[in-house]
Amino acid sequence: MTQTQHPWIDQYPEDISWNADVPAAPVARFLDETAAKYGDKPAFDFLGAKQTWQEIDIATKKFAKGLQENGVKKGDKVGIFLPNCPLFLIAYYALMRIGATAVNYNPLYAKAELENMIEDSETETIITADLEILFGKIEPMLSHTRLKQLVVASFTDMLPFPKSLLFKLIKGKELANIPETRRILRYEALIDNDGTYEQVDINPHEDIALYQYTGGTTGLPKGAMLTHANISANAEQASMWLGCADGEEKMLGVIPFFHVFAMTAVMNMAVRKAMEIIALPRFELDQTLKLIQTKKPTIFPAVPAIYNGINNHKKLKNFDLSSLKFCISGGAPLPVEVKKKFESKTGAVVVEGYGLTESSPVLCCNPREGKNKAGSIGLPFPQTIIEIIDHETGKHVGVGERGELCARGPQVMKGYWKRPEDNEKTLRDGDRLHTGDIAVMDEDGYFFIVDRIKDMIITNGYNVYPRNVEEAIYLHPSVEECIVAGLPDKQRGEIVKAWIKKKDGRELTAEDLKKFLSDKISTMEMPKRIEFRNDPLPKTMIGKLSRKDIVAEELGK
Repeated sequence: MTQTQHPWIDQYPEDISWNADVPAAPVARFLDETAAKYGDKPAFDFLGAKQTWQEIDIATKKFAKGLQENGVKKGDKVGIFLPNCPLFLIAYYALMRIGATAVNYNPLYAKAELENMIEDSETETIITADLEILFGKIEPMLSHTRLKQLVVASFTDMLPFPKSLLFKLIKGKELANIPETRRILRYEALIDNDGTYEQVDINPHEDIALYQYTGGTTGLPKGAMLTHANISANAEQASMWLGCADGEEKMLGVIPFFHVFAMTAVMNMAVRKAMEIIALPRFELDQTLKLIQTKKPTIFPAVPAIYNGINNHKKLKNFDLSSLKFCISGGAPLPVEVKKKFESKTGAVVVEGYGLTESSPVLCCNPREGKNKAGSIGLPFPQTIIEIIDHETGKHVGVGERGELCARGPQVMKGYWKRPEDNEKTLRDGDRLHTGDIAVMDEDGYFFIVDRIKDMIITNGYNVYPRNVEEAIYLHPSVEECIVAGLPDKQRGEIVKAWIKKKDGRELTAEDLKKFLSDKISTMEMPKRIEFRNDPLPKTMIGKLSRKDIVAEELGK
């Protein structure tokens, strides 16, 4: 596909060019430039404790020097094992400064997951806090993995007074007792220096900034190697797309920084655009609504389940959400009804985007102005080429035809760490990323995800796409959450099953739902089984509905 064949170019907003220069730079340059221009502006608000960009910048330089003085060198793998907090931002950018490779660890990981990831990534240092839920998990890794040292920060030092005092008095049991050993370093001691760290040369295209672990497109968790160029390019692309002036917006950070979506759409974009980050350590619905009302954020990236939760909050009318201007939905397909309801209730514009860990992560997004097509993942980012390719023949398909979504662009990863066979399957023809997602492109160059190749249900030889069925079910006013998946069946190969959580106080039967769906989906798509649940459906670590978990539960795996 040549440039003249890219139909999306004609649909681009007037102030953005698909051919725009997307510079490749060391990630730390974002913080250097923001601190120089907007040093006195607010950078981070954590439960009321505030820091400016200058204060964040100084802290990263001091931490960078402290890490170097304790043996961390360019290319070393250093884990970040933290919830959303200012230390996460400081640690991440300190590692970017010294050329170390950050490895994001999910605080909810089980023991076996931590062990496997430490060994696979070759992590020798991990940065964490003195919360028992964190330290209690990670400290045992010093005795039976390659992990050599921990850097431990005081969580209460991150809180404002009097919350810091009250936390010790009321929740003191949640704090860990930190032993004095040579292998456990206190963060507060490491930053007791003048901040003159030894600067290193970074080749943005070759040096790896981050190992981001993912199930990926080919099975077992593996580390996507994202270069400085990959990460800085995606933050630049996202910043162009957002289009706001530097130093004027407030970013709401309730999705976890350790996930690649929040890393770019919340943390790095906020640094690039000098936005104030208003963060919670984890998403909690009531706390988030109170935060929007009191702190007045303007930009709100989230997963569809969060927007859906807000839509269905019983006391939503009691909260003023009018400060929200622009919401970016990612991590999972955004049901059309969820988008429309959230926009009608808040007045904000919600744009759906799309990406993968392997692309840092964003490839496409609906524009903030112009055609914002409900159900679409929008247009390719600047300098990003999307191709729809027949999964069987490897040939390009035409407008409106289904095929695998493939991508090229400056944000596409260097490859998987120590996974040459997976690289061959996922990165083909040199740098073309095969996503495993089935999509179509319309005549305007907008893309629509139909489903994942592995999630497609084949029943009696007929292809059923779960997202299509879920979209139809969400149209029913009594449905709050829905997952559709295929289950093994001896006669048909697979059957379609729907798991549904009804809205509180609403009644709905399987027969009523099937009658409602009769003119919206085909008989082959109609769920053969429907299960209603009172509790929320299972979700992943970032809050998106988990088809994988509910199927495993059903099959007893």
